[in-house]
Amino acid sequence: MTTQRGFDALDARIIRALDHQPGASVLALARELGVARNTVHARLARLEREGMLAPESRRLDATSLGYPLTAFVALSLSQNAADEAYTRLGEMAQVVEVHSTTGDADLLVRVVAKDTSDLHRVTRAMLELPGVTRTSTTVSLSEVVPYRLTRILDDIAEGAPASAPA
Repeated sequence: MTTQRGFDALDARIIRALDHQPGASVLALARELGVARNTVHARLARLEREGMLAPESRRLDATSLGYPLTAFVALSLSQNAADEAYTRLGEMAQVVEVHSTTGDADLLVRVVAKDTSDLHRVTRAMLELPGVTRTSTTVSLSEVVPYRLTRILDDIAEGAPASAPA
């Protein structure tokens, strides 16, 4: 099974193996998977070159860095200043993710903070950005299902089409 961008079963097997052993060498991965070292090396290089591998810093838990509070801030923007708002949000250290959305807000911003006072400071700074007309903040109480692609990788690795639960 090959996905639209050329991600196939072997790519999925390599990524699953890396998930289980993040520090594994290319040689160790090749031995575990029963493929040539050069094949694993070339596949990883292609996945990285095509932007399919996220930075390793995504593995870190913000709590371990002193930022135990996670919040989602919905931002409404004046469209003529959207580009500047995107740039400025990207410069804010505690903004860890930004999505352009449909619906009542234009952006959904994931923020990490040290505490509620820190979160208040960050959201006030967002309100001062050019083009931001309104914010709405939701604090995360707990992560119920963490970000994951493991089941999709399993389906691709096994050659089965990804499916929703019955």
